[in-house]
Amino acid sequence: MHNKTIRIWAWIHKWSSLVCTAFMLLLCITGLPLIFHHEIGHLLGTEVEAPPMPADTPRISLDQVLKIARAQHPDRVVQFVSQPEDSQDLWFVTMTPTPAPTDDFRSVAVDARTGEVLAQPRFDEGFMWVMFKLHVDLFAGLAGKLFLGLMGLLLLVAVVSGVVLYAPFMRKLDFGTVRRDRRPRLKWLDLHNLLGIVTLVWLFVVGATGMINTWADLMIKYWQYDKLSVLLAPYQGQATVPVAERASVQRSLDVALRTEPGMQLSFVAFPGTAFSSPHHTTFFLRGDQPLTSRLLQPVLVDARTAEVTASPRLPWYLTGLLVSQPLHFGDYGGMPMKILWALLDIASIIVLGSGLYLWLRKGRTGGQHKAETPKAPQPAEGIA
Repeated sequence: MHNKTIRIWAWIHKWSSLVCTAFMLLLCITGLPLIFHHEIGHLLGTEVEAPPMPADTPRISLDQVLKIARAQHPDRVVQFVSQPEDSQDLWFVTMTPTPAPTDDFRSVAVDARTGEVLAQPRFDEGFMWVMFKLHVDLFAGLAGKLFLGLMGLLLLVAVVSGVVLYAPFMRKLDFGTVRRDRRPRLKWLDLHNLLGIVTLVWLFVVGATGMINTWADLMIKYWQYDKLSVLLAPYQGQATVPVAERASVQRSLDVALRTEPGMQLSFVAFPGTAFSSPHHTTFFLRGDQPLTSRLLQPVLVDARTAEVTASPRLPWYLTGLLVSQPLHFGDYGGMPMKILWALLDIASIIVLGSGLYLWLRKGRTGGQHKAETPKAPQPAEGIA
């Protein structure tokens, strides 16, 4: 590359890195405990587990589960009901003041066999909740998500520009060289570039999936406007179906499962909530394979008649969103993949921290470093 081209890429790398580095450091640090959120929950005793019983123990109906949960919070409405991926012995019932989206929710864990209330866990407090909120939206709602999405885009620009600059910088050095006998700044520069190129693919994947995840709310709203509005046209203008007029939820679930054989329930969205319509109980089903378990199939069941209205296939952009979410946290490959994700996360923290350190030290060292570096183009000290 010509010197002018290298300077342009160096400018892009420098400023895209500097703008996003502090936020990316925050995301890497908060993301580290989130990789092991299940394991940390078990360690802290916050994970709810059903007591062991014979596998053929009969289960109570979903209607009974809802009745038990409503008795705990009679002033609230049921928004969602879900089951853990690894157990069908538990129901989690999410209850809020109104069907509208809110952070004011209560969760009731009910044993699917005995109907016993096992716990009422709070997912809106504690260390892991703080880590989650900082990682997802900086406690700023949709605006925070979109801002972090922009930082993710800048990270991708920094990664690409760092790759472009890596070859001319290393043309007089062997791959992986760390000049330990030189000043600390040069050693950190070599380490920054080495770890940056080693973690290149991971940084790009995690940055891209994280950016996609920040668009989730907008994607769902667009899907509701673009696809669901056509299916729900016959119900336009009707009020939300009152609880007293709704058909049996267990019967509706059975109908939904018969509509999509071979699938399992992921969660239920009740009428008037963000993932349903005012007239339907929407059942989101999933497959039983590592990949298909992440892909959801909605089945809209008329809340009054328990008849299936539609079972629309999700569009490509929502499928991409569902695939990107577990990939972002390394949830596909069990504990080995989580450990790999954690190691790469730590390496990325070093890359980001060293890039910030190099930029801060640059102003203090003045032009002294020019005499110590090889006559190769110097990359901007950001994210390699």
